[in-house]
Amino acid sequence: MRQIILDTETTGLDPNQGHRIIEVAAVEMVNRRLTGNHLHRYVNPDRDIDAGAMQVHGITPEFLQDKPRFADVAQEFVDFIQGAELIIHNAPFDVGFLNMEFRLLAMQPLSNWCDGVIDTLAMAKSLHPGQRNNLDALCKRYGVDNTARTLHGALVDCELLAAVYLALTRGQESLSIGLETRSEAAGQTAARARPKPVLLPASAEELASHASVLAAIAKDSKGACLWGAAPPELQGANG
Repeated sequence: MRQIILDTETTGLDPNQGHRIIEVAAVEMVNRRLTGNHLHRYVNPDRDIDAGAMQVHGITPEFLQDKPRFADVAQEFVDFIQGAELIIHNAPFDVGFLNMEFRLLAMQPLSNWCDGVIDTLAMAKSLHPGQRNNLDALCKRYGVDNTARTLHGALVDCELLAAVYLALTRGQESLSIGLETRSEAAGQTAARARPKPVLLPASAEELASHASVLAAIAKDSKGACLWGAAPPELQGANG
């Protein structure tokens, strides 16, 4: 399975207010192993960056002045993610910005280029309800070293998210199979270990003793002993 861990940085919080992508990163993972292939581009948004956003990622308009526009990297980006499953933390945010960029270029939306999206924030909230589930908190919870993350950066965040995603889903693929295998093995072992029942018929002396006890019970109960109504061979079997 080919998966792409994806992250963006932007000029602000809302693409519907004209905010744009200024950094995009995508890291490839195949069969739960990072391949070393990645795509990382800074993008000139042709607009100002909100002060609050700059405090988060540290990217300035001056740094982006000589960078390509999204239109210049869009095809390269969709070629890289083509057909892969995307793994994104707080997916609605990044998907919303990417779809706005595609719309401005009259391109198909993100769903046309990828094979679905996994939102690790939603996954983490389901696993850890009521707890902090941002990337830093998840790194701490799962023992992922994030000391290099002094600011938000799309490529660094992708690499951290890859480790967090693997921790979130560790053993998920083999869990049910393993349980079924252990269950089946236990059943087979129990079947092999279970001894065949051995029927031990009562002796004549035991039958006579049993009949004597039934007679005493019948006498005391004035004939209300139910066992006495059973055939002699069943009386012996129930003794």
